[in-house]
Amino acid sequence: MHWVLAFKDRARRRGISDAVLTAGFRGQGYLPGVIERDRNQTEFKRSLEDYLAIVAPEEKVTFGRRMVGAQRAALAQVEARYGVSADILGSIWGLESYFGTRRGKIPVISATSTLAWEGRRGAFFESNLMNALRLLQTGDARPEQLVGSWAGAMGHTQLIPDAYQRHAVDFDGDGKRDIWSDNPIDAFATTARFLSDAGWRRGQPRGLEVRLPQGFDAAIGRGNRRSVAQWQALGVTAARGGALPDAGPAAVLAPMGLGAPAFLVFHNFNMILRYNPSENYGLGVGYMAGRLAGGGPLVASFGPDANGLTLQDRKALQAGLTRAGYDAGTPDGVMGKKTEAAISAYQAANGLSVTGQPSRALLERLR
Repeated sequence: MHWVLAFKDRARRRGISDAVLTAGFRGQGYLPGVIERDRNQTEFKRSLEDYLAIVAPEEKVTFGRRMVGAQRAALAQVEARYGVSADILGSIWGLESYFGTRRGKIPVISATSTLAWEGRRGAFFESNLMNALRLLQTGDARPEQLVGSWAGAMGHTQLIPDAYQRHAVDFDGDGKRDIWSDNPIDAFATTARFLSDAGWRRGQPRGLEVRLPQGFDAAIGRGNRRSVAQWQALGVTAARGGALPDAGPAAVLAPMGLGAPAFLVFHNFNMILRYNPSENYGLGVGYMAGRLAGGGPLVASFGPDANGLTLQDRKALQAGLTRAGYDAGTPDGVMGKKTEAAISAYQAANGLSVTGQPSRALLERLR
């Protein structure tokens, strides 16, 4: 309570009215779950293989192609103005809100207040809390519209209040910068403007999957940029064949090691990271964009994990557990808490050592 009272004093000094503070904080409260979410973000905690399995499974790609197809005219209009490709915008829409179907239900004022009070990123979340209240003061949003993710991100493309204040666009000319409407065009335009303002280069690629030669020992990572000609001289080639695009300095990323999928990334990849600083997120946006455009899965395989199981093996193990009466959740190949609990329960019921860990022996028992 002391923190809230002190914050309200700061807000008043910055021009937020008592009426807005009363309306904004009515019914709000402390949300301990958002602190846990802030400390365990999927895009930073999971391997790239797991992350892509979560954010871009085949059924989501199929659904996304249909949803993006229905918005093709709107996306084309936004692309024409801001230069950000329709497939990138559609991909961000997909990763952020499952193409508008999961926009979040957590109260933004509660979430940002909790995280500002907690203090790990206090200044960042207090700024977003202040800007969320400004949305109410300017009439851009009503209190009931201020719901979204655990971090206070809102609407179709999950914009935080700070980003909304800097980049929001009334693209359809209805007098509202409405990222909450069932019509996503203002959200598309706002995200496109965000990327354009960050430095997105019209007509330039974000990156592509590449093959690395045997014995490749050049430094990788975004801090080691070289010309495309230099990478070619080191034996880097396009995974799907053809010439590498010459779009300026580029870096090689191999987030799961040199035997797994690798990528050549350009300037526009770094602009995606302005939206979310996780490299997994940037690669996920690029991957989904390619799939939405009709492309196929990655060429290279991630191979077996530390337990000797491939993604398909892990999916089969989850399906086997569920068939046996131990609910392992969606068979996506991601070994999360639900799968670990199902494994532990199965092991205990069958007289096995309880580890909660997948293995080839367990898979064979469940086949």
